[in-house]
Amino acid sequence: MLLDADSEIQPSMWPAVAVSLAAFLTNFDVTAVVVALPTIATELRLGIAGQAWMMDAYSLAFTAALVVAGGLADGFGRRRAMLGGNLVFAAASVACALAGDGLTLGLARGLQGVGAAFVMTGGIALIAGLYPQAGARSRALACLGVVSGIAMALGPSLGGAISGWLGWRWIFLANLPACLLAALSIPRLVPETRRSAQHSLDYVGMGLLSAALCVLVTTLLHVDGRFRMVAGCVLAALLLAMFVWQQQRRAQPIFDPAIFANRAMVAVALLLNAVSLGYWAILVYLPGFLGTTFGWTVAECGFAMLAATLPMLVVPPIGAKLVIWWGWRRHFSVALAIMAVGNLVFVGALAAPDPGLQSWLVRVAMGVIGLGAALAHPQLSGAVVALVPADHAAMAAAVTVIMRQAGFAIGIAVLGAVLGRSGAVLDYAWVFLLAASVCTAAGLSALLLLPPAPVVRTGAEKQQQVA
Repeated sequence: MLLDADSEIQPSMWPAVAVSLAAFLTNFDVTAVVVALPTIATELRLGIAGQAWMMDAYSLAFTAALVVAGGLADGFGRRRAMLGGNLVFAAASVACALAGDGLTLGLARGLQGVGAAFVMTGGIALIAGLYPQAGARSRALACLGVVSGIAMALGPSLGGAISGWLGWRWIFLANLPACLLAALSIPRLVPETRRSAQHSLDYVGMGLLSAALCVLVTTLLHVDGRFRMVAGCVLAALLLAMFVWQQQRRAQPIFDPAIFANRAMVAVALLLNAVSLGYWAILVYLPGFLGTTFGWTVAECGFAMLAATLPMLVVPPIGAKLVIWWGWRRHFSVALAIMAVGNLVFVGALAAPDPGLQSWLVRVAMGVIGLGAALAHPQLSGAVVALVPADHAAMAAAVTVIMRQAGFAIGIAVLGAVLGRSGAVLDYAWVFLLAASVCTAAGLSALLLLPPAPVVRTGAEKQQQVA
């Protein structure tokens, strides 16, 4: 019988494996679909804005559903919520595969995002309930993290291969066997859990946040003229302010603005959004850039993008040691500087006279932004949890996901607006320059606002800094 450090029986990791299998799909679909976007755009006659909506529909729906998914999972059962999300995700995948126009595909992608929110929320809550011991919970979450990393890393190459050999619709149909396996294994391996004290569902907050993000994304992608652009941004800001005000008045907010009273938390929020724009949103436009610049096929683009995604699988364990050795301030400022340099290398590649040198520089640039993002991305989750009171840890985790997904959606829209409707090769230089500028600004905020050493907990409320 296996015992942990506290001489307690170690629970089986099979439930964590089953939960991770379902979570694999929600991460795989992000990077796998990205590489097929140019092909989808050609067949369905989508412009740059249409391609952006294929990703933003998923991300915005995920963000909105997350606001209520936790409460529903606690009330009706976490396993039930996860299985329901898995079913919705499978049905939406079929709808994506059968879509004959951009609107239908966008709506189906939004439905996928709703299913993914329940899968992730239910899965994380199940792990929290099934593994109350710190050591076992860490191993279970590590399993979830590794599987998610594999999904993100292999998404472009597998998505490119599937799209190139079978067609882009099979990227969505490939979800079905894994959804079926999750539906069969989770009821057998994972017991049902729920909280006795249920939270009220915040439909008003979900509506306000969704409206703010949708108005902002629509303004950036579709509105012409300075006055209309400003008016759209002001309306989005007002809706976001109403959401903040509404959250302040709730007894159990999903997004408590008070946590941003700490200037270090402001820096972390800026870093989360910078990584979303400077890495994740850049990934969305890389297949179009590679195809336009070099004429590469979908499969070739997917294989080349491994340079940007593989670091997310192999670098995080190194980052976990570096953040303790260097401290937050140096670690995050260096990581964002690396990302800025990577985006500038893309610009340099566009200026290179030799196609061979261009190709080599682009591969280097992808590896560099992947390295910087892999150093920063996983450690930011721990930073958010460390900076809030212990009894707000669950909310802090939700805030992290909301900021990442919202930042991803906004980043896609901003870069799409900068790229314009033509998608010409030289227009991509402005995309990479903007990404480099955002990463540089976030790196400076880390230097100015973060404490030099990471904050760690020694008790329910007590915090200290690691020297």
